[in-house]
Amino acid sequence: MAERYDCMQCAQSLYGQKYILKDDDPFCVKCYEQLFSSSCEVCQKLIHCTSKDLSYKDRHWHSECFLCVKCERSLVDRPFATKEDMPMCIECYSGEYSSKCHACLKTIMPGTKKMEHRGNSWHENCFACNRCQQPIGTRSFIQKDANNYCLPCYEKQFAMQCVHCKKPITTGGVNYRDQPWHKECFVCTGCKQQLAGQRFTSRDDFAYCLECFCNLFAKKCAACTAPISGLGGSKYISFEQRQWHNDCFNCKRCCVSLVGRGFLTSKEEILCPDQEC
Repeated sequence: MAERYDCMQCAQSLYGQKYILKDDDPFCVKCYEQLFSSSCEVCQKLIHCTSKDLSYKDRHWHSECFLCVKCERSLVDRPFATKEDMPMCIECYSGEYSSKCHACLKTIMPGTKKMEHRGNSWHENCFACNRCQQPIGTRSFIQKDANNYCLPCYEKQFAMQCVHCKKPITTGGVNYRDQPWHKECFVCTGCKQQLAGQRFTSRDDFAYCLECFCNLFAKKCAACTAPISGLGGSKYISFEQRQWHNDCFNCKRCCVSLVGRGFLTSKEEILCPDQEC
């Protein structure tokens, strides 16, 4: 006697009947469709085993129901895009939602690489340097007058050149006597320290920090021998080729300040006119 071969669900004999294997288990067509077949997203009817089941992200359609929601053309074997989970042909999707290239004004088709900057979009090959016409890609660039430039082209065309090293100044320059300098090039003639952000002065068109300028050119106080800068409104006393800091202009004997007072000199010394001193 032959062994029985029955549907795993309804137990009816499958001899002489169409059946479908699922994980090596046999099912009659009716039971298989009830258990495993999907419903069409559009018509909500069951997609029979004999029909083509088109699926996308766990959703299913009859082949005749898989249409563009806008123009109703069939999407079978055609590229498509989705908007709010609704399938659309590429032409309709592009016309409704795709960005326009800022350079050529043509639609940037879905799936193609695009470049974006400050709300504008470009085809990858259209996002190019305005000077050399080479695609910029992911390289650094500078935008000027609505045009994009790669850094080498921008420096050649627009950047000022440092008066010292003759190289382009791209960031953080210094303007001195209407001439541009890199910060690192604008240094004290004496000690070579950078002068940007600190007080400095000049002599014979050369810039000096205050310390170097005082040490090199300032007159020395006749009392303490330290330089008298005279910068920033500081006051000093000058008499017969000699100078003193205000605080140093004191009587040699009693140390009283002689600023604004009469005084006497005795050789190199200054004295108050008080006879008792």
